[in-house]
Amino acid sequence: MAGRRTDPDVLVVGGGIVGLFCAYHLRRTGRSVAVVERGPIGGPLSCSSGNTGFVGTQGAAPLAEPGVLANGVRGLLHPDSPLYVRPRLDADLLRWLRLFRRACTDEQAAAGHRVLLELKKRSLRILHELCASGPLAATFTAQGMVLAFRTPQGYASACRSVPAAVAGGVPLRVLHPAELRALEPGVEFDICGALYNEEGAYLQVPEFVRELGRLVAGTGVQIHPYAEVTGFDVANHGVVRVRTAQGEFRPRDTVIAAGAWSGRCARTLGVALALQPATGYTITVQAPPNAPRLPVVLSEGRVAVTPLGDRLRFGGTLELSGLDGADSQRRMAGIRRTVAAYLPRLEPTGTVETWRGLRPCTPDSLPLLGRAEPYRNLWVACGHGHVGMGLAPAGGQLIAALIAGEQPDMDVAPMRVGRFDPTVRRRRR
Repeated sequence: MAGRRTDPDVLVVGGGIVGLFCAYHLRRTGRSVAVVERGPIGGPLSCSSGNTGFVGTQGAAPLAEPGVLANGVRGLLHPDSPLYVRPRLDADLLRWLRLFRRACTDEQAAAGHRVLLELKKRSLRILHELCASGPLAATFTAQGMVLAFRTPQGYASACRSVPAAVAGGVPLRVLHPAELRALEPGVEFDICGALYNEEGAYLQVPEFVRELGRLVAGTGVQIHPYAEVTGFDVANHGVVRVRTAQGEFRPRDTVIAAGAWSGRCARTLGVALALQPATGYTITVQAPPNAPRLPVVLSEGRVAVTPLGDRLRFGGTLELSGLDGADSQRRMAGIRRTVAAYLPRLEPTGTVETWRGLRPCTPDSLPLLGRAEPYRNLWVACGHGHVGMGLAPAGGQLIAALIAGEQPDMDVAPMRVGRFDPTVRRRRR
């Protein structure tokens, strides 16, 4: 994808789905754009390469909800917790946990849900338009999503939430057993009940990311794989040079969209981001004849099931273990147990791939989008967490508008970069 290098108007650091959508929308504003990625586009180092690819209006609830801390912070330290914190001495992690605990209120969770849902709706519209034809069409499926509940309490609570969800813009409805059998003939569930979201959709990854990279390159964006950033030069509150393994760039504006590595990258410029990498796991198997045809959320188990033609992917759990956290066979085994509990007759014929990826998470689950003070030409687009596939299209559009000096048609204040930094708040006063 790499072409002849010239200094661009905007350099995007990061070639995952967030960086590529930043580049896509920036190019549409008429800017010349370059993207640098430390590995191949859609490669195994990217968070976009092996996840379940869920998009649409499902999953807009922030991680920081009051119920998460029902058992106190100690609950997060249990290895089988859906959100697990691997104990370690890390000042940044302790600060993140303090901010996370502060965000676990009804008011903040409701506000965060509204922002995430708006981003998801905007992103879904963009994906429908972008994937209407051409190579991307085969990588996008929007036929709805099943939410399965195994416990009576979980199902009853979900049913009670339907009216409020519908009023808030999420098209949920209760599935009667006959309807579930019609949607998934031949699939045997061991559940109490299910809901259906007609706006459930998913992207087939890494194929979508690779095709998006080709589309972006076709618009004139310079794509530079294997170009890890090695340093920045600054002057007069601006980034004047970005040094990479493939040479130097002198852009007018720089966007840090490096996923879980964004915090490390920004730190070299003296910018502290409240960001923690959260490891997620997926297992891809050969799909048996009785595999689900629609994506399914195994709700209490926090596991997603994605059909990928002759393959089936299971994904779940979030583990705050740092950038260098080791693989956890215990977490993989937990995913398999959950799938077996909900789908007892499902017998995959073989494992194709196991994968772990790092989701960049903020304490309030809202992405960091905007200019990084005190710099005049440094921008940040990261922190999309475990729902980044469903937020990136709209997030890239907002960043492009901000860099173009336009007023976005959505309030970006809840996503401002310095909202967790008291020094930035003092300067703004």
